[in-house]
Amino acid sequence: MNLEGASALVVGGAGGFGEATVRRLVQAGAAVLVADLSEDKGRALEAELGDGVRFLATDVTSEESVAAAVAAAQELGTLRVAVVVHGGPAAGRRMVNRNGEFYPLETFKRTTDIFLGGTYNVLAQAAAAMTRNEPLESGQRGVVIMTASIAGFESQVGQTDYAAAKGGVISLTLAAARDLAPTGVRVMTIAPGTFFTPAFRMKEEDAQAKWGPGVPNPKRMGHVDEYARLALHIVDNDYLNGEVIRVDGAVRFNV
Repeated sequence: MNLEGASALVVGGAGGFGEATVRRLVQAGAAVLVADLSEDKGRALEAELGDGVRFLATDVTSEESVAAAVAAAQELGTLRVAVVVHGGPAAGRRMVNRNGEFYPLETFKRTTDIFLGGTYNVLAQAAAAMTRNEPLESGQRGVVIMTASIAGFESQVGQTDYAAAKGGVISLTLAAARDLAPTGVRVMTIAPGTFFTPAFRMKEEDAQAKWGPGVPNPKRMGHVDEYARLALHIVDNDYLNGEVIRVDGAVRFNV
């Protein structure tokens, strides 16, 4: 898919994976709408990359907010790409602790609403917009790339809510691809392993020393640009559809 004259929507575009993806899409010739809740980071990226990059504060749990982001992306060009890579809070503890106390249902619902519901919200609205595009010579109208996690396959302790949400994204991939097949809109998902992002809130060398040795090959945490390069390849390769690609150095989470 040639991105010259096209636009892309990157939801979570001010974060680690998102920022790297924005940069790659700009290099490929796309105009990019950076949708994120982080005003400071989003505005800084907009100012750095200049013309063709716009920031819009976006809440993935709001239909109205996502609709505004999709419309803003369409103002930049024909919307051909949407990448859903936003972050958010999770319980981060065992479902039931040693005192027999479970974390509230509201916590579980909050996590799944952000990571699964928010992903669906962007997927559905971006795909609906893409179906109105003129098809390319390939017959394709666009592609939506979602982000899961290897926790959706084999989660660690304390990830019940997050694993359920990401497992839902994994299951959504093929179902959505089949639903959208007649429209010429593809759906793919990337499932990252242990990547270094600002979410670790520590120096990269410290994080690499702690988690890098646990990755079989290469023995290091992933770099966010490796996610971005994979996303760009998915955009370019029309025959990738309805699949989840793990990018994890062959690591598998153990109990």
